Amino acid sequence: MNKFLLVGLGNPGEKYQDTRHNIGFKIADALCAQYKSDFNSERYAEIASLKIKGRQVFLLKPTTFMNLSGKAVRYYMLLHSIKIENVLIVSDDLHVPFGKIKFKRKGSHGGHNGHRDIIEKLKTSLYPRMKFGIGSNFKASEQSRYVLGHWLDEEERLLADFIKAAVDAITNFCILGIDKTMSEFN
Repeated sequence: MNKFLLVGLGNPGEKYQDTRHNIGFKIADALCAQYKSDFNSERYAEIASLKIKGRQVFLLKPTTFMNLSGKAVRYYMLLHSIKIENVLIVSDDLHVPFGKIKFKRKGSHGGHNGHRDIIEKLKTSLYPRMKFGIGSNFKASEQSRYVLGHWLDEEERLLADFIKAAVDAITNFCILGIDKTMSEFN
């Protein structure tokens, strides 16, 4: 059976719950709910197990904080013998317009500390990723505050539809792979 590891990046704790940086967690929660599964607290993460069209999917929300996400990703890849091409990292991205999603087969960390740690721990940047656009509506000195800030009311109103589209795209990734997903959703 084909096995997948879908990782939503974010920071644990109420303080970060509805911030832009935690969109990976929000998308993971929506995917978990759609497939009527539940997260359980385990080593380095909250994890849920579900099936998508006969494929075994492990859904992960690292509890190691964003900057140490690689430890959880590596641990669960090894634990469940998941091939790197079947790992999908879901994160926020400042370089993508708000609400847009962009799939990539590989890439640099692009200044994202979660990806930086994953690349370091896996010793490769050759893993699929889905970037959820949070836009870049901030002054140069306010990037950190913007990323860790809460959604504006107008963004919040649109978020549910954008998250639904992201969940559909992730389902597509599990069924058709990265190439077809990139051509359909990018």
